[in-house]
Order: sequence, then structure tokens, then C-alpha cells
Amino acid sequence: MNHTHTVVLVEGISDKSAIKALAERRGRNLAAEGVSLVAMGGATNIGTYIGKFGPPGRNLRLAGLCDAGEEGAFWRGLERAGLGSNLNRSDLEALGFFVCVADLEDELIRALGIATVERVVDAEGELRSFRTLQKQPAWRGRSTHDQLRRFMGSGGGRKIRYSGPLVAALELDRVPRPLDGLLAHL
Repeated sequence: MNHTHTVVLVEGISDKSAIKALAERRGRNLAAEGVSLVAMGGATNIGTYIGKFGPPGRNLRLAGLCDAGEEGAFWRGLERAGLGSNLNRSDLEALGFFVCVADLEDELIRALGIATVERVVDAEGELRSFRTLQKQPAWRGRSTHDQLRRFMGSGGGRKIRYSGPLVAALELDRVPRPLDGLLAHL
């Protein structure tokens, strides 16, 4: 990290691997560009990481990606570091922080469409497991989109395992807005 000049703060490893995979698909090597992707282990750790890498610490350029439910934690962390006050989503984006409508999986499922996501699940050998989830009383009658989100979020490391294959299946002109915005900012 000697030549790092930008640190991208993301909630988890699945976000980090999705951003890296998309950058590579676009012919970019973020590490060579001096961009370091940091999975924080949850949005509540934002203050610690801004303190370490932002103005209070190494004073590097910051950017990030978060879920809508964690937007407040990001606002507070950035405000405490002196990077603005009364921040809203536009302010976050101007600072290089982009918000996923629900979460990254939701964004990818919407961008890809149900049929493509089911093909990815099938290619990973898990279509039967997904069909089992669909039959569970708690999930019967819910939208296939919601069922897929739940499926991605359950099971050991599924979010991480699927982030690469889902990004690989994306049409590059259909990249979810938060991912597109983040990469354009870097």
C-alpha cells in the first residue's frame, strides 16, 4: 500500500470482490492505479477507517460503497471527520460514496434480471438449493427477486462466492448506478 492514494471503503468482502471484478472487466487494475479496496467488516466501522485513512489519519483520498440501510453511518463518519455537515445522498456521491438501493445483491439482481441470475445459480450447482428455499413457507409467495436476495445472503459465504459470477454476467452497459458511479469517480 506504499503508493496508495485512494482508499475505497466497503462494508464487506463481497462488495470488494464485485468492485475488483467490474474494474478488471473494464480493463482497469485498481492496485496499479493506487486504489486500495478495504472491506471494513460492516458499515458501523466507517468512523475507524475514516480516522485511519482520511483527514485525521493518512489523509488519503476516500471513496466508498454502502447499503441504503447504512447510509446514516457513512454520513456520521464523514461529518465527524470534517468532510461536510448535514450530508445528503448527493453530497455523499460528490465525496465519492455511493449508495446501493437495498444492497449490492439487490442492485445486481435488478441489473441482470431473474432469468440470468437463476442461470448463474445453476452454473454454480445450486439451483436445487434455491428451489428448496422457494418452497419454504416463509418464502413461498414472495417475489423471485426477494427469494434470490435471501438465497445470496444465506449459506456460508454465498454473497462472496456469487459477487464475481454475477458481475461476470453483467452487460457492461447495464452496470448498477452505484458501482458505475464509484468506478467513474476513481
